[in-house]
Amino acid sequence: MGNGLILAIESSCDETAAAIVQRGSRTLSSVVASQISTHTRYGGVVPELASREHLRAVVPVVRTALAQANIAIEDLDAIAVTSGPGLAGALLVGITYAKALAYAQGIPLIAVNHLEGHIHAVLLNERESLEALLSTDDEPALALVVSGGHTHLYLTRPAEGSWHYSLIGRTVDDAAGEAYDKVAKLLGLGYPGGPWIDALAEHGNPNSVPFSFSQIKTKLHLGGKPPRTKAAKTAPIANLDPHFLFSFSGIKTAVLRYVELHNLRPEAEARRETLFTGPDAPATPTVEGALSTCDPQTLDLIASFQHAVVGDLLKKTFAAQESLGATRILVTGGVAANRELRARFTAEAARRNLRIAFPTLALSTDNAAMIAAAAWPRLLAGEFAPSILSADPSLALGR
Repeated sequence: MGNGLILAIESSCDETAAAIVQRGSRTLSSVVASQISTHTRYGGVVPELASREHLRAVVPVVRTALAQANIAIEDLDAIAVTSGPGLAGALLVGITYAKALAYAQGIPLIAVNHLEGHIHAVLLNERESLEALLSTDDEPALALVVSGGHTHLYLTRPAEGSWHYSLIGRTVDDAAGEAYDKVAKLLGLGYPGGPWIDALAEHGNPNSVPFSFSQIKTKLHLGGKPPRTKAAKTAPIANLDPHFLFSFSGIKTAVLRYVELHNLRPEAEARRETLFTGPDAPATPTVEGALSTCDPQTLDLIASFQHAVVGDLLKKTFAAQESLGATRILVTGGVAANRELRARFTAEAARRNLRIAFPTLALSTDNAAMIAAAAWPRLLAGEFAPSILSADPSLALGR
């Protein structure tokens, strides 16, 4: 298998990333070109702009990854690329370039599901840690993938050198990270919303606003088919236990109603102008600057929103763990970088005497190292992508 070197390319949303990982366990380089500054003014990702930025960045990002790893392209054993889910145009940029490189070098191309990549971000971090000698790669785990586009629960099991994923639960509408982004935009904060809300939440009272989540019921008229929402398209809901389904559109609407009822919109608009859009807005807005524009009522609202969202994620994840008898939990995705989420999940796992693992902060958000790590078992198994590989924006993982 040569040196086991895989170059991976990730372009599913708003970050162009390339990495070189050896044998799925040693990261030689990981380069990410962020588009946050491009999309901040819109309060979310604009697909057309994302595709354009990927076109600009993909070649220099790959070159930088090779240079940082001190690897020649001829040394590679395979090229991996995210094939979905994600934004169609953004995915196509990475796929097209990866296919061209693989064809030119005469090496295999490996297609990786973005969600699988997030799960392998935790596994890669474990393999690279000082606890590598105590590796638990051979044990099943319950994985929570929680990000701006996804909130899914999977039973993750190694089998015959590969990995198998069983879908246990997911969101039926907005993902948790999407709710963070929309609430942050509503309150005049920046994009992505998660870091802003997480930083400001510690200054408010998390019990001030009594947000709650009701039990989700499968709608009879759907006949087991998924609702027509972005997040729901990535996996079916038939045969899923309603106790393990998430919904974050309701709390987003509840925040909107609270803002309107307490006349907080003018303050939010003034905050956005002060921090981001006004002529005197700083070049680099800071949390301290945002804090100075927030009254106690807004900070209490932010803290209560985060407390409720993390609480719902915790409740349903550990309910699934108990139902399945899992002894190991993996939490990954952009929202896994959240300070409160890590603290509360860690404490609950300790209370239940369970093992829990998170990726590093750098591996929590979109990156290519996780794609290379997920590609390694596929390289060993000879699972290569066909020449007709194209983007699948609604690609599902597990059944």
